[in-house]
Amino acid sequence: MADCRYVLGTKVSLVQIPDVLTAMESWIAERLRPESARYVVTTNVYGVMNAQNDAIHRRAINDADLAVPDGMPLVWLTRWLGARQMQRRVYGPDLFFAACEVAQRKGWRHFFYGGAPGVAEKMAEVLRNRFPGLQVAGIESPPFRKLTAEEDAAMCERVNVAAPDVMWIGLGGPKQDLWMAEHAPRLRVPVLVGVGAAFDFFAGQVSQAPRWMREHGLEWFYRLVVEPRRLWYRYLVYNPWFVLCLLLEVTGLKRFPRD
Repeated sequence: MADCRYVLGTKVSLVQIPDVLTAMESWIAERLRPESARYVVTTNVYGVMNAQNDAIHRRAINDADLAVPDGMPLVWLTRWLGARQMQRRVYGPDLFFAACEVAQRKGWRHFFYGGAPGVAEKMAEVLRNRFPGLQVAGIESPPFRKLTAEEDAAMCERVNVAAPDVMWIGLGGPKQDLWMAEHAPRLRVPVLVGVGAAFDFFAGQVSQAPRWMREHGLEWFYRLVVEPRRLWYRYLVYNPWFVLCLLLEVTGLKRFPRD
């Protein structure tokens, strides 16, 4: 397990993208620990704040094998807490892209789970053009509802039969974190990775912020402008609330649970 810090009771693993890729390679090489697949969550301010209201989500993040800092505020905070190695965010789409480069050399097999109908297929086409020989073990776009027990069991069986090395989960937060925590014990997959909107980005469904905005903590503003009706509450309510909670924690006026 990587070293970590806790922000408002929520785990942030002190890793960068090369560290995550090294961990993934090790997990895939050993195939699978007996009791459960390993899983990686990409967390940000929204995830941390949602975990304040949802103990199950907080537990899903804190029980993850890695809870990587997808947002720049978490990078800044962990550096302030003494983790000088934290220079950049572990941005989900960048991690996804870097893993595809490694997979091309290592022969890893991918399973893509999430996105609206047709999105994961379009993304797979884009990735195959960029990484010739990319091995796709399976693609599924689940319905926008909770699966029945029978449907869920059948889905797990299809994944296990496909035998991927890594399963990419594009359900968005917090749904993908909860999904991985619930399904890790039932999937014979070395590693599950939640990558949020990466499916939509790579399929060309949603535009990404310019890199300079992503690297300087301004992606939230770009996404708010692009999708104001969907994201206004996340950024205009959760972000100020995050700052207030940090002040309470730093001043010792409130302690945030980790369980």
